[in-house]
Amino acid sequence: MSEGKSRTAERIAVIGCGGWGTALALLLHENGHQVTLWGVEPDYVDQMRESRRNPRYLPDIEIPGGLQLTSSMSDCVPTSAIVVAATPTIYLREVCRRLSAHLRAGQMVLNVSKGIEEETLLLGSQVIRDVCKGAYRLAGLYGPSHAEEVARKLPTTVVATAESEEDARRVQRTFMAPMFRVYTNTDMLGVELGAALKNVIAIAAGICDGMGFGDNARSALLTRGLAEISRLGAAMGARPHTFAGLTGLGDLITTCVSPYGRNRSVGIRLARGEGLDAIVEQMDQVAEGVRTTRSVLALAHEYDVEMPISRAVHAVLFEGMAPRRAAVELMQRDPKPEHQGDVPD
Repeated sequence: MSEGKSRTAERIAVIGCGGWGTALALLLHENGHQVTLWGVEPDYVDQMRESRRNPRYLPDIEIPGGLQLTSSMSDCVPTSAIVVAATPTIYLREVCRRLSAHLRAGQMVLNVSKGIEEETLLLGSQVIRDVCKGAYRLAGLYGPSHAEEVARKLPTTVVATAESEEDARRVQRTFMAPMFRVYTNTDMLGVELGAALKNVIAIAAGICDGMGFGDNARSALLTRGLAEISRLGAAMGARPHTFAGLTGLGDLITTCVSPYGRNRSVGIRLARGEGLDAIVEQMDQVAEGVRTTRSVLALAHEYDVEMPISRAVHAVLFEGMAPRRAAVELMQRDPKPEHQGDVPD
């Protein structure tokens, strides 16, 4: 591929050895970059180094010998041109406190977490900026991209975002691969909001599937869910057309229909009568949508935006409402025009 042939090899640190961090590290290594994957647990990193596997998250994927593994940020962050923050939002602030001691001027910090910090209502990139002071460049990479499929080199398309087109294109060049296509978009707020907010709708989609509601309900849910996401995003200052793209509509479809979707899985199990605490405790990976639901309701209140699906998900998760009752109440809301107030002109 001509893009790959013209690419300059970069030294890159990937912070977070979950499924997504590992998949991106594998992709970057395959692209010819010098990659080090960091994990917080020294014993687990040692196990990965010895077995050349990530048994907890991607057990069937071999980790090449040239991809370095470490539990010490000082081994990889200071010398890297790009630092990829691949940590779930709930842990991101604490990881950034460690990271800030090792960053230097001129580096690029690339956020790939998809969530909103519950206590502050900050997106992942905003958490990084809040904690890590300095003259680094901030960017993001989001879109419909399950780690399992990226690691298997199945076709995937995502969006690189940054405040400047130059930085977005640099991310594009770095990650572009024969089966990993990267677009650019400088609407950082909209791109990241779409990636975070769709997780709430995915829980609702799982509830629909768990109750056996069928294709009609799922299609309506995705369409009206996208309307909610677009309304809030526009009210917060994002570009409305961003939500018709890969991190809006695209990410929403993937998360709401895929068997890999953790948030959808939460919804399915809730519909089958399981309690939220038990579901979360039994999950190996973080379902970002659970905490994001609280954040979304707070933002909807702050910006005076109507989000009935998100409100229904909140009622099921945290207010003890039965999933079937929540569905009935959504269906029986007052009649309205389809597009009234969805996105400002």
